[in-house]
Amino acid sequence: MIRTSVFVEEQGVPAELELDDMDALSWHALAFAEDGAPVATGRLLPDGHIGRMAVLKSARGTGIGARVLDALMAKAAELGYPELILVAQTQAEPFYARVGFERVGVEFEQVGIPHIEMRKRLVQAGRPVVRPIT
Repeated sequence: MIRTSVFVEEQGVPAELELDDMDALSWHALAFAEDGAPVATGRLLPDGHIGRMAVLKSARGTGIGARVLDALMAKAAELGYPELILVAQTQAEPFYARVGFERVGVEFEQVGIPHIEMRKRLVQAGRPVVRPIT
């Protein structure tokens, strides 16, 4: 499992904190390598939070995480969510900032890892916020 590998084994997050009852209620994105092996995942909660973004070490830097995030943002837009919220590890802030997420508040610690809250508006004045193609 990707999340177990990244969060529990690599980052030392207790397994009982990694899994929760929100998985069954969330939309999930899963990305595969060319050989069919799953390498990246993330979820969109019913309240507009994106979470549990994880990419296996072997696939980092390939753009696969950005595609998972794009899929989750597209689903949120399809569902009509006006805003997305996430709690990012501070080292991942530039990754999220590249697609329009902005830091909210101050850094805090969660399971021994520095985090920040980030938000992105999907709708402004009743109109979708269009992300420029780069």
